[in-house]
Amino acid sequence: MAHLESRKHISPDSGFPITLHPSFNPKINQHVPPEPIREAFIPPRDRAFFADPEKKALFSVAKPVDLTESIGTLLENVQLSQLDEQQLDELALLVTERGVVFFRDQDLTTENQVELFQHYGVLDKHPAQKDQKYVNIHGSREDHREIANYTPWPSGEFHADTSFEVNPPSYSLLRMEEHPDVGGDTAWVSQYGLYDALSKAYRIFLDGLHAVHTSRLQYDTILDLWGVGPNRSPIDTHHPAVRTHPVTGLKALNVNTGFVTGFAELKKLESDKLLDFLTHHIHAADDHYVRWKWAVGSVAMWDNRCTVHRVIPGRYKGNRRGIRTTVFGEKPYLDPASESRDERQLRQVKSVNGEV
Repeated sequence: MAHLESRKHISPDSGFPITLHPSFNPKINQHVPPEPIREAFIPPRDRAFFADPEKKALFSVAKPVDLTESIGTLLENVQLSQLDEQQLDELALLVTERGVVFFRDQDLTTENQVELFQHYGVLDKHPAQKDQKYVNIHGSREDHREIANYTPWPSGEFHADTSFEVNPPSYSLLRMEEHPDVGGDTAWVSQYGLYDALSKAYRIFLDGLHAVHTSRLQYDTILDLWGVGPNRSPIDTHHPAVRTHPVTGLKALNVNTGFVTGFAELKKLESDKLLDFLTHHIHAADDHYVRWKWAVGSVAMWDNRCTVHRVIPGRYKGNRRGIRTTVFGEKPYLDPASESRDERQLRQVKSVNGEV
């Protein structure tokens, strides 16, 4: 971490670095991204719409094991490389419902993974990656709480992949190629569950807001901490603070602490207090949380539209390296007529009992 610009300026009084925003760093001010800002577009129809709701083809070759009530399913006795198009479509539907689906001991190569994931849409390209098809994912051994003194992006926080994009990702898939025996876990939280866990009054309040998602903090941090050049200029997007999932039709909180800096309709102090509360809300959501212990050959496929995730930092020994593929999703929207997961379950129970 000695190369961080802020660490080069030491206070004569305390002996600690003087906290400077990295934008004071000339290499950030002088960087000229090579690619233009993206325009909104309509992605291909989500493959989950082509699935059998009962997922008969997928479950004929895979045993589903739910890891928690709210989120996370392990599929046993199956190789992703052997799934046909119908089974892949049913996997997409399962991911939209369960948030994240896990696999062990997979035989995929990077080439196979890229080919498989193109079934789900147009491959996305992270602002910092050079290869269009995939990005290398590493772990975190840094003290992310301490680094926040010197660089503005909360890199250890919960996020949905590049949620600041005009067309944020829908599905992501991470396959682990190297991993330590202990440490480097990843946690996911259900945004369906986070929305339902709020009071009705708070849900109504959030339904009327837009969250400000920005790439500016990551942009500066990439240049200062990672030492690479972002491909595109930083952007700010206003996405609904609550979104409707296009496949399930369910409401999900659309706020994450990795990229959201406030709320468009609120004054700054109001916005800051709301974001503070939602940060606590996300971190306190043990009943809507699943933590995955990786091993070489493990795979996770998740839906960025209804989950947030974070790698758990630590002091583990050994390399951690995975390959992530991601596809573009639709521009987030809120359908006022949509319902939450709990509301749907309650409605269905009442219907069965003849109460509706």
